[in-house]
Amino acid sequence: MDFDFSDDQISLRDAVAKWVDKGFDFSRRHAIAKAGGKTRDVYNELAELGLTGLAVPEAQGGLGFGPVEAMVVMEELGRGLVNAPYAAGALVAPALLAAAPDAVQSAWLPKIASAEALVVLAHQERSARYRLHHVTTTATQQGGAWVLSGQKSVVPAADEADAFIVPARIAGAADATTGIGLFLVAQGAAGATVSAYPTQDGARAGELKLAGATATLITEDGFAVLEQAVDIGIAAACAEGVGAMDKMTALTVDYMNTRKQFGVTLATFQALRHKIADVKMQLELGRSMSYYASLKLGEPAPQRRRAISQAKVQLGQSMRFVGQQCTQIHGGIGVTDEYISSHYFKRLTMLEMAYGDTLHHLGEVSCRMTETAGVFA
Repeated sequence: MDFDFSDDQISLRDAVAKWVDKGFDFSRRHAIAKAGGKTRDVYNELAELGLTGLAVPEAQGGLGFGPVEAMVVMEELGRGLVNAPYAAGALVAPALLAAAPDAVQSAWLPKIASAEALVVLAHQERSARYRLHHVTTTATQQGGAWVLSGQKSVVPAADEADAFIVPARIAGAADATTGIGLFLVAQGAAGATVSAYPTQDGARAGELKLAGATATLITEDGFAVLEQAVDIGIAAACAEGVGAMDKMTALTVDYMNTRKQFGVTLATFQALRHKIADVKMQLELGRSMSYYASLKLGEPAPQRRRAISQAKVQLGQSMRFVGQQCTQIHGGIGVTDEYISSHYFKRLTMLEMAYGDTLHHLGEVSCRMTETAGVFA
């Protein structure tokens, strides 16, 4: 299998890396986090690079690129610790809107491509425990229009988004995979209120409360679409984690080569050299599984879902190991808010839990295991 990137993909990577180096240094990132995590200005700068149209079809004003290009971008954003809701707004939302009627697509996809609109998925519910089919938010028709009632939690950039894509139950029991529709709720719609808050990793999220909120139907058969979009989000989180681990490892190696103990640099201690070798091994295991996840996004649902969960298990283990070991090597400075490494540790911890933590996806892999355990599939 050819893992070499094309010239266009390399150019894309270089463009994002150049913007990160020049436009998003740690001091800016830290200031944004301390101010509450609002990043709409940062998101607009990504739009100037054309990144918000990456996954939007060309017919709707986007670039129409695929999952490998998205992975390339996410790695660089992870390396730069960019805390804008890029994956949520530019990768996950277009995948969901692809199931919408043409009129809805034409109304929103061009705006997403230009960053005129930030649309995010609001799917998490308090008792769901990462189960996508556990939906208690209800959708009913009143006077020929759809209205939603329920609550969604930890919605990314909730008070900065222009609209939300909300899974809601049209029919069936709370845990049924059928009867789940997807709806678009505009910010400020009657019956929709947002309570926002900063997150531990310097970003922003919020609670979306729906009390008879007016909504636009995307599709009445939305579960398969939701699964596919979440898989795109998981692949993006894996790629971002690779970039963050890569940079955190480089920071740690640099620290080992400059920090002295007993008159010599930390890099001279064999035990620490062994530890950083283990860190590098986990990084490369994570990188290979991130590639695997992105390349499997075009597969049929059973193979895709298993591959995505397998990747999330490995990335969860790698992110936790790299974050903990690099912080341990840094010592006390590694947990101070003024030092950049601590922010990578926080972000890796959040990514490990995004779209289902390691234990959840280990269970998903187990449920989908065949007689070959997926090794020869």
